[in-house]
Amino acid sequence: MFVRAYLRASTADQDASRARKALDAFAAERGLRIASRYTENESGAKLQRPELFRLLADCEPGDVLLVEQVDRLSRLTSADWTKLRSQIDNKNVRIVALDLPTSWNLVAADDDFTCRFSQISSAACHRRFSERPQHRRSRSCRPQRTA
Repeated sequence: MFVRAYLRASTADQDASRARKALDAFAAERGLRIASRYTENESGAKLQRPELFRLLADCEPGDVLLVEQVDRLSRLTSADWTKLRSQIDNKNVRIVALDLPTSWNLVAADDDFTCRFSQISSAACHRRFSERPQHRRSRSCRPQRTA
């Protein structure tokens, strides 16, 4: 299993590598080494992301795609998310997001239940995020606080 970090920012004015320290710390705390990092400045709303697809092409079954926030992957339309998710599933790649603690167990999960639960969580998070108004999308996929 290789851990591959994906770092993305939406515009060239933003620092896509700003999450590197957090991703490195997460991996180090679990005794993991990040095999490679893929950094790009591309809009999360479009599927054409060369570095993300280079990462997926490099992946072997069981590899981990590590991201700071699940929205680094999930700002797509439902149709594009389905295409991306299909490629991830076909490669048997595990998505681990620092802001989605339920995904953290996937760095060591060998059981099918944990992997399937993560897929369901990821899909639910995408659905929740994509249904939110555009002006609120700058926040990651987190539960809303209730009064």
